[in-house]
Amino acid sequence: MPYAGAMHSPSGPAPSPADTLASGGRHQRAAGATRLEFALGPRGTALARLYQQAPLRVLFPTPEPGEPPTAALVNCAGGLAGGDSLATEALLGTGCTAILTTPAAEKVYRSLGPPSQVSTRLHLQAGATLEWLPQETILFDQARLARRMEVHLATGAQLLAAEMLVFGRSARGETMRSGLLRDSWRLHGPAGLLWADGLALGDDLGARLAAPLGFGGAQAMATLLLAAPGAEAHLPLLRAALEDAPGGEDRPPPGAATSPRPGLLLARCLGDALAVRGALAAGIVALRHVALGQPARLPRLWTT
Repeated sequence: MPYAGAMHSPSGPAPSPADTLASGGRHQRAAGATRLEFALGPRGTALARLYQQAPLRVLFPTPEPGEPPTAALVNCAGGLAGGDSLATEALLGTGCTAILTTPAAEKVYRSLGPPSQVSTRLHLQAGATLEWLPQETILFDQARLARRMEVHLATGAQLLAAEMLVFGRSARGETMRSGLLRDSWRLHGPAGLLWADGLALGDDLGARLAAPLGFGGAQAMATLLLAAPGAEAHLPLLRAALEDAPGGEDRPPPGAATSPRPGLLLARCLGDALAVRGALAAGIVALRHVALGQPARLPRLWTT
């Protein structure tokens, strides 16, 4: 991408970032994108098509025994600055099974104004099974993130999806005092919209994260969703997995689960970052084994 700032003579000093902005220049922005398509072949699910645009790359680690094909989404830029964007689209053909995950947490840095944009579109054809299991997204103080998830499920398709947000660099004791978060989910089935959810935190973000009747000072939150025929039958199992997960200091386990409608399970976790990750991991392991018939363990990239 060409430099978008002010021109300068090679013999003179380069302008500082502040001088560049003052003169009307713009920071470079990263616009990563990928599209994956899986189809059934002689040996089962196989990658049929792949498009990728830097800084977003896709790696395909060798699956553990008994695991379906795994695609690892890698942001080679090391994080998202204000105005950067990542767009992921995945299509699973009839009867395919795959895992989409990440090798590490995503970081959203402090923004000078524009939000970072993240969009995900998942299409599952009849009888397909997808595990969407990225690791957590860490929001630095003053980060601005607009994220959208859109899923389309055909008859008999199964989706296990997890997302986790950390409010500030908890290992450094940082909390989010200001910033922006807009997060929306839309899940469509054969008969139309199955579930919709949205979260918007703006100028009062820090106050709402700290408020006892808001987020109660939680370091992190997570969503775990299972959309599959008969998913509601696994509600007792999911609740037990969340209850057995350790809580934070002097706090109960951070997760709770419900079944909003037949064929849909939903869990929410809120609390200390490590406790939320532990509860989310416990829910993933329980559901992927009992509901999807996969080994009772996390994807290898979560533990290496």
